[in-house]
Amino acid sequence: MKKLLPVLALLLLCALQLVAQQQPQFTHYSFNGMQLSPAYAGITNRPEIASVYRYQWLGYDATFDDGGSPQTLLLTAHTPVRLLHGGVGLTLLRDRIANTTITSAALSYSLHIPIGDAKLGLGIQGNVNNIKKGAYRPNDDNDPSVPNNSSDTKYDLGAGIWYESSTFYAGGGVTNLLKAQYEFANSEGTGTGKLLSENHIFATAGYNLPLLNNFILTPMALLKHDTETFSFDAGAKVTFDEKYWAGVNYRHKEAVGALIGLGLFTDNSLRVGYAFDFTVFNRVAKAPTSHEVMLSYRLPEPVVRFKPPVRTPRYNFTK
Repeated sequence: MKKLLPVLALLLLCALQLVAQQQPQFTHYSFNGMQLSPAYAGITNRPEIASVYRYQWLGYDATFDDGGSPQTLLLTAHTPVRLLHGGVGLTLLRDRIANTTITSAALSYSLHIPIGDAKLGLGIQGNVNNIKKGAYRPNDDNDPSVPNNSSDTKYDLGAGIWYESSTFYAGGGVTNLLKAQYEFANSEGTGTGKLLSENHIFATAGYNLPLLNNFILTPMALLKHDTETFSFDAGAKVTFDEKYWAGVNYRHKEAVGALIGLGLFTDNSLRVGYAFDFTVFNRVAKAPTSHEVMLSYRLPEPVVRFKPPVRTPRYNFTK
C-alpha cells in the first residue's frame, strides 16, 4: 500500500491542474468503475455486463419544446484477459440534454500489476464521440453561431489508474486528452458553431469495513472536476451477506440521495439497484427528483486449465 500512495498522489495532483466540460454523473458511482476509469477493465477478475439508466430532474418543464430533463443510458462490459496481462472493456453512452444528444463508444485496455493480494491497473481508452445539436430558434435570423440539426463526430483518448483489493479501492481517469473540436452548421449552412472538448477528471475511493453478522459498511467518495466547477459526491452503503445493500449519498450543491439493491441467482451474479435523488440546492431551476436503475451481471472468474502433454508408447520408435 505504501508503494501505491505516491501513484495516487500523482493522479490527484494532475487532477487539480486540468479542466473539463460536464460529463454525465451517476449516484451508482460505486458500481460504475468502467465509466470512471479505463483501468477498471478486468480488475475484479470477473467478466461483467452492466447498465445504468438515469432520468435527472423528472418532469422538468422548460415551458417549450421537449423540456430540459437530462436522460442518460450507460452500457458497459469488461473482462480479464490473462494473455494480455490485464483486461479489456467496452463502454457505450447516450446522453440527451434538451436539444443536445451525445453518443459515444469507448474501447479500454488495462494492464494489471500485482501488489500483494491486490492489483494496480493502468488503463488507456480510445473513444469515438458524436455530438448532435437539434433545432434552435435564434434571436437573430441566420445567426451563424447558432447550430441547427447538425452533428459532428470526433475521436479522442482517455487514461486512468485503479487500485483494487478485498477491502479498499481507489482510482480515477481523465477524458478528452486530444481536446477535439466539434463544429456545427446553422440552418442556412452559412456558418458554424464550435465546441471545444476539454479534459474531465474523476477520482474515487471506497473502503469495506466488516461489521457484525455479515454486515459490511462501505464509505465512498467521488471527486469531479470540469471547466467551471470542482464538485464531489460522498456517501456510505451497508451490505448484508453480499446480497442486500442500502445507502445514502450527498452531491455537493446539488442533492441528497438514497440507493437500495439486491443480488440474485448463484453467487449473487445478477445485481439490481435503484437510486433516488432529492434536489436541495437551486430548486427553482430544477425539478425535485432524479431516478436511476442499475442492472449488472457478473460471470464466474475464468479458470485456465493447462493439460499436460500425453505421451504414449505408440509413438516411441527405436532403431
